[in-house]
Amino acid sequence: MMKWYYPEGVLSGNLQNQKKLRTPLNLTEAAAKGEILEAPAIMCDAEHNLIVNLGCMKGIIPRSEGAIGISDGSVRDIALISRVGKSVCFTVKSIETDEDGKMHAILSRSEAQRKCRDEFISKLVPGDVINAKVTHLESFGAFCDIGCGNIALLPIDSISVSRISHPCDRFNVGSDIKVVVKQVSSDGRITLTHKELLGTWQENADTLKAGQTVSGIVRSVESYGVFVEITPNLAGLAESKPGVYVGQQASVYIKSIIPEKMKVKLIIIDSFDSDHQTDVKYFYNGDRMERWCYSPDNCPKQIYTQF
Repeated sequence: MMKWYYPEGVLSGNLQNQKKLRTPLNLTEAAAKGEILEAPAIMCDAEHNLIVNLGCMKGIIPRSEGAIGISDGSVRDIALISRVGKSVCFTVKSIETDEDGKMHAILSRSEAQRKCRDEFISKLVPGDVINAKVTHLESFGAFCDIGCGNIALLPIDSISVSRISHPCDRFNVGSDIKVVVKQVSSDGRITLTHKELLGTWQENADTLKAGQTVSGIVRSVESYGVFVEITPNLAGLAESKPGVYVGQQASVYIKSIIPEKMKVKLIIIDSFDSDHQTDVKYFYNGDRMERWCYSPDNCPKQIYTQF
């Protein structure tokens, strides 16, 4: 049975984790067992060693042990600097005493990452549903921690069915999300997807009724109408209206819902500037998907993902 690992930040509130940080004896026992612990990084010194607050003593993650790829240069030092003020996972390598008789622990984050890769990430296959934490946003996608600081890419076109201009339209850095493993490359790199967890067209449409007025976000303005996102996986087409532009929040009247054409016809009542994000709701809560079909059964056009 596969052992599960989680993004950095999950273990920090765990009572067992906190207990193991309380005394030097507990840390020594954790070191002997090779257990992965977690605590906040409070500083990165001039040599780019991470200083960790263990509670009972100071912890030091030497630069070379800060992340897989640091030693060979394939990962830049920003990966260490950016962890300050956040939780980091690690194994305890040793407990030492300095010149003043104070104890400190030597830790390894890269060893924790390797254990996660060997015991969890290497066993993932397309269709597996896992936990992730958004760590960085770029125009082309969101980088996500899928376990102990190991990063995978969630491309922008896999975030939701409703098109967005940038991942920040959907996520914030630090967001805890669910993702599906979309692809595993020959070198072990993981590509993620997210839209399959946000419901089919019908599941989203079933939350609405013709005659309702609801809130949405303007995602596209075309010559023939305005596309308004009502949920992350459902957008409707509204009649053109002057002064409406992408990114605005809109109040829309639902004129009709047509499953066989996958269409929702809208009328824009009002539009205004807002920093509101559409709430993400997960319709799927299992730990594995084999196939996902977005389209209603009676729709000639079939949109699906086969894992």
